[in-house]
Amino acid sequence: MGKRLAGLLLVVVLLLITVALSIAVGSRVIPLGDVLAALGGGGDPDDVLTVRELRIPRTLLGLIAGAALGLSGALMQTLTRNPLADPGIFGVNLGAAAGVVLAITIFGVTSPAGYVWFAFAGSVLAMLVVYSASAGRGGTNPARLALAGVAVQFALAGVVQALQLADRGALDQMRFWVVGSLANREAGTLWKLAPFFAAGIALSLLLAHSLNALALGDDTARALGAGVAGTRVLALVAVTVLCGAATAACGPLAFVGLMVPHLVRAFTGPDQRWVLPYSMLLAPVVLLGADVLGRVLARPGELQVGIVMDVIGGIVFIAIVRARRVVHL
Repeated sequence: MGKRLAGLLLVVVLLLITVALSIAVGSRVIPLGDVLAALGGGGDPDDVLTVRELRIPRTLLGLIAGAALGLSGALMQTLTRNPLADPGIFGVNLGAAAGVVLAITIFGVTSPAGYVWFAFAGSVLAMLVVYSASAGRGGTNPARLALAGVAVQFALAGVVQALQLADRGALDQMRFWVVGSLANREAGTLWKLAPFFAAGIALSLLLAHSLNALALGDDTARALGAGVAGTRVLALVAVTVLCGAATAACGPLAFVGLMVPHLVRAFTGPDQRWVLPYSMLLAPVVLLGADVLGRVLARPGELQVGIVMDVIGGIVFIAIVRARRVVHL
């Protein structure tokens, strides 16, 4: 326990350092002294605008979205008993994409603050369809959930592609959303989705003990007093809320929910009482770190964080798999 607690404190320190870098470093170079002055509202007005109106909201979004993706990835991998499961396995990402395309093509919504609700609703509906399709006489199980998720993904992909081909304006709008980014998101977006993030995070952490029992098998979990069906439903609700809100706010961000819980389990083991807090804190470190890297590499422009995560996540995950460090659930 002492080793895990020390590791958790180290992750907190890394998170604080990453937050500081996200505020201090950007595609526009601002000396550290001017950044500190801007934080207090003084100095050059352009610096104040950049730091307080752009970088701080962007950093807050990265913190919350990263925590949500880390937790939802850990929950999904536990539910499916598959350490390689990712947020897209339940159709959440493509459900959100379908919501955005429908908002643009049918309702004429072009503002991120407007179609964020369509994205969230699409992710929730996709999850409901997956759960309904996977339910059988004996309830749902990890294998049926995964199969239903794959089927819904293909169906939604067809809908999204058809709508994009029919409306070139929708295709142009979707190109900016589907890359995945923390930049150019309206500040109000985070506050609109904040209650969903808070509820999803709280519910996830409360499920840790029940998820540990569920990992031992349904019969053992029942013997230990855990409600198997109730735990699965609540975990699916948490996944939908967290991943849906993060995807709606930032677009689909690959590898965060896939890679981070896997890395965490290599250190903590499968105990959800440690996996969930670690994932919640480490995922923002990875996401914000990738965002900062994207700003530095392409100065005076920047690479979207979704692109950076695709490259880094792919390389890191291949290295982990080749090292045979996949932790079985």
